[in-house]
Amino acid sequence: MGSAEGQSPGACPEPAAGGRRDGGLGVSPRYKSIPEGDTMIPQEWDLSGKRALITADRRGWTPYLASALAEAGADVAVAGWRDEHVAQAAQEVEARGQRSLRYVGNLAQRAGASAAVEAVVGNWGGVDILVNAAQAQFGKPFVDIADGEWDRLMGYNVRAMFLLCQEAGRHMLAQGNGRIVNVISGLAERGLWNSVAYCASQGAAVQLTRALALEWSQKGLRVNAIAAGWMALDAGARSEEEKDPLSRFIPLRRLGHPRELGPLLVYLASDACDFVTGQTLFVDGGAIAHG
Repeated sequence: MGSAEGQSPGACPEPAAGGRRDGGLGVSPRYKSIPEGDTMIPQEWDLSGKRALITADRRGWTPYLASALAEAGADVAVAGWRDEHVAQAAQEVEARGQRSLRYVGNLAQRAGASAAVEAVVGNWGGVDILVNAAQAQFGKPFVDIADGEWDRLMGYNVRAMFLLCQEAGRHMLAQGNGRIVNVISGLAERGLWNSVAYCASQGAAVQLTRALALEWSQKGLRVNAIAAGWMALDAGARSEEEKDPLSRFIPLRRLGHPRELGPLLVYLASDACDFVTGQTLFVDGGAIAHG
């Protein structure tokens, strides 16, 4: 199994010093285990017997997404650059009685992406669902962005997605069926000061989703994206006085929680979405409609 430990700085997906880690998104890194019986999924979106691979990062969103897939009946493998990010999500899958695998390695390199997919195929006999949920957020004035910062961000946000779609897609094409869901940012369709690199990476993810959906549309695969708005893990616990200043830019006047992505993710991963492909669906409290 690959390991993220001991990698050179050039291979590290973490934002470089001097850049904002949240890209102006106000995302909280805190993570708490999900209470038993906290149900997000309608029963008709059954994923029983499905084999999923999802990627994890430092934001703490993947435990909620992986939990939703497991609650719907899928076995879920979790891959990421760091063990602690992978472990949180895998624990949530296992807590819901489903099988889980863990892979830690550099997913922006061919060897790492291939090994993550082959771990699923080798242990479970195939892969039915790929969820690209990991990304690095980065904010810095455009003229100050170093070549290495740009390359690392694009590697984490675009190259890893490309490699995993290609590696998992080969198996899905052979099966004649598969679902790919790319979890991206609403900044794919909006600009933000000091976030040119990040916005560009998200725009690339949208176009990858659209074009790949067309290319594989007649081969049993469906490729879609979920564009998330501003979210925080403690959003529901904040009082009126503690609300994030970003809330005033959201028509619903609150931040979202990654749990709110779960039902849509399960739908897009299920057989029920057979007539939906190439779409980017926004879960952002109305921000994209507001402009």
